[in-house]
Amino acid sequence: MYNTLQNDLDNLDYLLSLTKDKAAAYLNEINDRPVSVNNVQVTIPINLPENGIGLEGTLKAFYEQHQDKIVASSGPRYWGFVTGGTTPAAIAGDWLSAVFDQNPQGIKGSGDVSANIELQTINWLIQLFGLPSYFKGGFVTGATMSNFTCLAIARQWAGKQKGIDIAREGIKTEIRILTATPHSSAIKSLAMLGLGSSNIITVKTAEGNREAMDTADLEVKLQENKDYPVIVISSGGTVNTVDFDDMQAIADLQKQYTFYWHIDAAFGAFAVCSEKHSHLLSGWEFADSITVDCHKWLNVPYDGAIYLVHEKHAAFQLQTFQNSNAPYLGDPATDFSFLNFGPENSRRLRALPAWFALQAYGRSGFGWIVENNIALANQFAQLLEQNTIFKLVAPVRLNVVCFTIDSEEDRGRKLALILEKLKVSGKLFISPTSYKGVPCLRAAFVNWRTTEEDILIAINELTKAS
Repeated sequence: MYNTLQNDLDNLDYLLSLTKDKAAAYLNEINDRPVSVNNVQVTIPINLPENGIGLEGTLKAFYEQHQDKIVASSGPRYWGFVTGGTTPAAIAGDWLSAVFDQNPQGIKGSGDVSANIELQTINWLIQLFGLPSYFKGGFVTGATMSNFTCLAIARQWAGKQKGIDIAREGIKTEIRILTATPHSSAIKSLAMLGLGSSNIITVKTAEGNREAMDTADLEVKLQENKDYPVIVISSGGTVNTVDFDDMQAIADLQKQYTFYWHIDAAFGAFAVCSEKHSHLLSGWEFADSITVDCHKWLNVPYDGAIYLVHEKHAAFQLQTFQNSNAPYLGDPATDFSFLNFGPENSRRLRALPAWFALQAYGRSGFGWIVENNIALANQFAQLLEQNTIFKLVAPVRLNVVCFTIDSEEDRGRKLALILEKLKVSGKLFISPTSYKGVPCLRAAFVNWRTTEEDILIAINELTKAS
């Protein structure tokens, strides 16, 4: 064996303990670590080392070169995008995913144990969301690949409405896509699927400062496009204001019109964990497919999301993703394998961090995380309007606060300067956005570590920056 590899193997306990100590030090200091680093300049070695220096030397080199540039993106005041933290149980599950290095395939043969873990985890998530058992799913990298998977099945369904097997023959029919306020990952998925990122028919939004679709206008557009296969993409929580389409109304429209209904509920799915807000998803059980992102409100590490698809579409799913020319992977028609029901053949055991988290904290634990984040979002919004120059541009419907400054003159530049000052201080990370043409800032609350003290620190930082 190569000498350096043999040395690392002989000292594995010590080296793993050393790595654990480094990780624990980061996590123990995470509340005080900066959430952004100003003017990052990274020196990248030009040449690959000819001879390796082993794990201990590599750990030392990594921390010397990069430790001061690692930001607390899993910390309690990283409110940009919609980024969850990593619970202790999820971290343990993720580490063991790397240790076991499984390739979850099917319930027969290679990968059978890890595939069963994934099936169990999906089943637990379906129970957490209160969805019927006819939904089946699997793990992918994130909301983009989940939307891609679901919309690929929708595309196959659409082709079959015109007698075309798109997976084999390609797109030979016009498909109509109806949506109101889609997430960028859904639009990206349409581009990757050849459906066209601009080939959507925009449904009007409801009146009253809403991002949710106007279901009356949806019905008009369904009627206008009744001669075409139609895919409806609805929002289970929009990015800026966490607005929800009226799921029950869309479900009722399914009784009159034929369309494939996909719900992007990347983080909004977890509203069902809140007794006060679970009604927002009433009717979503009638959807054809659903996207949920676990590395948001489930607080597992990147990358981990799931797709949920109604079992009535299993044939379309298999037609789209099967490895039909690879007999060594089994018979797609008889041997269940995730490799034939999703886009990736090479898959790590992404389910394990979620399995650990769900087992460790249960329904009540995640109920607490969701309720706590919602309460903190509302507290933050209230203090913003009471004690700062900022104002809300929309009500806080769940866990995202979208706000701006009163002054309309040069508003975008002024907000950019505020963000630059926040970046220098490194105590609060929020992201810019635009809501109905108004430049804004947005703060998303999904991290299990966030407390009232973090709210007060954030208000203080925004006051100084403005």
